[in-house]
Amino acid sequence: MEHRKIAVIGFPYDEQSSFMKGAAKGPQKMREAFHSESTNKWSERGLDLGDESVLFDAGDVSFSASGDVFREIEKAIGELLQKDFFLLSLGGDHSITYPIIRAFSERFPTLHVLQFDAHPDLYDELHGNRISHACPFARIMEEGCIERLVQVGVRTVNGHQREQAKRFGVEMYEMKDWNDDLTVSFDKPLYISFDVDVLDPAYAPGVSHYEPGGLTTRQAILIIQKIRAPKIVGADIVEFNPDRDPSGITAMACAKILKEIVARMVG
Repeated sequence: MEHRKIAVIGFPYDEQSSFMKGAAKGPQKMREAFHSESTNKWSERGLDLGDESVLFDAGDVSFSASGDVFREIEKAIGELLQKDFFLLSLGGDHSITYPIIRAFSERFPTLHVLQFDAHPDLYDELHGNRISHACPFARIMEEGCIERLVQVGVRTVNGHQREQAKRFGVEMYEMKDWNDDLTVSFDKPLYISFDVDVLDPAYAPGVSHYEPGGLTTRQAILIIQKIRAPKIVGADIVEFNPDRDPSGITAMACAKILKEIVARMVG
């Protein structure tokens, strides 16, 4: 395999979705949007993602019928990290971030995470399920996989999740307190987890959980472009549900976010 700086890998998995399925179709549709002739592969920072020296597409993981999906995700990520790739994962529901971060924490023990999300995803359990897509950051924080979690775009916090955020020391920038001048700074290796429902449904209707009052696509891009961190070592884009995106507008938003994240990862 030829070595590239950034590897893209897909996880077509949505079995931990609590409301509706569909996010498993996300990786394929994001790739189609990225390769669409309706646009080009240049980022706003001037990076040509069509250059083969920038991206390596590792394809989608095919899960075994009777296997441990989370173990398979962790293994796939670990193998790419061992080859010195930085990684961009395409989901899939947000539950995949838990095993992804477990793999990253082995390589980067002081990892920081910037989470774009309408939801904190800090439930201890949802409907009796502790690995629901509503719970990944509770598992990540209680296992000590990361040193710091910063959440941006949150706008649906209940009492339990607010208590969880306090318990784990989560830094939360809620939409009710939004400031367009927000710049987030980190002093350790950074991982970005981008849940597409952080965007207002007007800009990204292709998600399972509509939460009005979110970020515009431009606001999200500006935050990504202004991040201060020594290096961005990995990222994921999750919760895109193509079944709710007949026009393709959300797929194109995902492709745009992909380009801007990769541009920041490259430096």
